[in-house]
Amino acid sequence: MSTSEITAPPRRHATVQQHSGSSGRGRNHNARPFGGAAPTKAGTSTTVSRTAWMRPAAAVFTVGWGANMFASVLQVYRGNLNGFQVNALFGAYALGLIPSLLIMARVSERLGRRRVLLSALLLSALGSAVILFSGGSFGTILAGRILVGVSAGSAFGPGTAWIKQLSDNAKTTGAGAGAGARRSAVALTAGFALGPLLSGVFVQWLPSPQTTAYLVHIALVALTLPVVWRTPEPTLLSAGRDIRSSHSADRPMKVLTSRLFLTAVLPTAPWVFGAATVSLAALPVLVPLGGYSAVGGGVVAAVTLGSGIAVQPWARRLARHSAAAPFRAGMSAVIAGLLAAALTVATGSLLLLLGTAVVLGSAYGLLLVSGLQLVESLAGPQAISTAIAVFYSLTYVGFAFPVLVQVLGKVWDPAAVLAGGSALAVVALATTLIAWPLRRATRTSS
Repeated sequence: MSTSEITAPPRRHATVQQHSGSSGRGRNHNARPFGGAAPTKAGTSTTVSRTAWMRPAAAVFTVGWGANMFASVLQVYRGNLNGFQVNALFGAYALGLIPSLLIMARVSERLGRRRVLLSALLLSALGSAVILFSGGSFGTILAGRILVGVSAGSAFGPGTAWIKQLSDNAKTTGAGAGAGARRSAVALTAGFALGPLLSGVFVQWLPSPQTTAYLVHIALVALTLPVVWRTPEPTLLSAGRDIRSSHSADRPMKVLTSRLFLTAVLPTAPWVFGAATVSLAALPVLVPLGGYSAVGGGVVAAVTLGSGIAVQPWARRLARHSAAAPFRAGMSAVIAGLLAAALTVATGSLLLLLGTAVVLGSAYGLLLVSGLQLVESLAGPQAISTAIAVFYSLTYVGFAFPVLVQVLGKVWDPAAVLAGGSALAVVALATTLIAWPLRRATRTSS
């Protein structure tokens, strides 16, 4: 059986090598370890650039752009759709995303990250095209959003795993532990932020904004496809490695049933996008933005997600002191952000709206990067894609939060609903005390 060994020489490049065992049993002579490159002979090596991780990151960015640009473009459809339909369309892509996350993670282990990510990009463009030609029909837009969700699920899990692999292969970058998680979080968040910001500008000031916005995204996909095509891809299963590894960290169920996953990741993960979507989807509907609803919504989204990027260096410093610290800081920010959101809705203050976006965006960034880092540290090479996919699936539960605010806000005051949500966040914060009892808080995640 053959295995893949990754080495990092001290200068300029990391090297990926293919070694053959002494026996020919189980050897895959036709494996293409770099996804489309010629088969690598035993003992040979192929260099991987230190910046190779940027290529799958570009795909994650592009798919994230297409997924979240709808936050601004949906302003075009508000005249024909009611508030429930608008929030439902925004979160509907989770219907396609969660199943594809769980399925495509395993598929990427067998077919390779490149094939899956290229397919995800094409599906992202197809989803945009369906919405572009929807004519404002709710059913057609819904179908397009679900396609966009399938593309996102196909991209985010395998893309994150690929970024981690390429980051780990280049140990000389000085990026430190957890570089893959931080880079994935930044790529995803940057796409989520810039998509609605620029689309909001299109909607506010350009003619035929829904056409322009979706054509820009389709063009971005076309530019990203050849970038991903040339990305090196270290092998796992294609080199003949047995998926039934005896190492516990290589078994997804061992990761998903571990104490840290159940007490730290499971309760906090839904608040990743729960915090973000309350800010960028619910609040722009509940707080009047005057004649600038499109660009205003884009600005709120950009401030929310930009704060999520800006806070990540702080998350890294917190993690050096204790693995629990970024989780607790993130959940504390969720609680403060929801209370601030309630006050924002009650007062209609635009200044408070921006401040709330910063707090909820910081919560998003802290919980996203700390959750990814913990999941990656718990999982072995064979379990990482599945573990990341489950983590992302849990985070996307938070996309239901704006719909819940919309529905419950018809029964109770929306400000009261948001304040009540903070009580649920307190429960999630309390679970971190089970994961890491205060007297045992350490610098590690174990």
